[in-house]
Amino acid sequence: MSTPNDTLDCGHTLAELSTYLDTGEFADPGHLNQCPECQAGLAALGSISALGTDLRDADIAAAGSGTDDWMQSILDNLRLELRPGRSIPVRGGHADDILSETEGAISAVIRSVADALPGTAAGKCRLHGDVGTPGAPVTVSVDLAVVYGHPLEQRAAELRSQLAETLSQQTELNITSIDVTITDILAPPPSADRTQTTPEEKP
Repeated sequence: MSTPNDTLDCGHTLAELSTYLDTGEFADPGHLNQCPECQAGLAALGSISALGTDLRDADIAAAGSGTDDWMQSILDNLRLELRPGRSIPVRGGHADDILSETEGAISAVIRSVADALPGTAAGKCRLHGDVGTPGAPVTVSVDLAVVYGHPLEQRAAELRSQLAETLSQQTELNITSIDVTITDILAPPPSADRTQTTPEEKP
């Protein structure tokens, strides 16, 4: 899979991570286990690659090359989200503790939840609000691409529900709303039955 040759703050690029997924080769293997940016990048690229494999025989087979608009948009946003972004305070076990997590880390969590849904790929993931002030209201917005044949409203509802649960467990943010926008409908492989849905996934 081709990716933009953007350099992350750690000095490595999305292209290097993509090559590692394809070949298992990486100049500094030990770095991958210690770098949160690279770990988030590998997880996101793996999800994108898996969806591209599902669609390989479709009219949008070029999506795996990173040249289609929707794929390029995902990769463009991914490279931004792998940056640390704003610092978000986290309560510690002691009054003198000063702990925080990054906006980029939370964006990676949001993307991983979205990408885990069947037939979907997350586009832009954003946190809106004063994340640096504990208790301040924060809104989450996610753009989602969905393969044709998957129930759009159900996928959006599932994502909102799963994000609400995951973010309440893994962050201390005061999430007041989660906005999911379906921005792309992707063509399924020609062999897929475009009219069939499972009993639990009827629109």
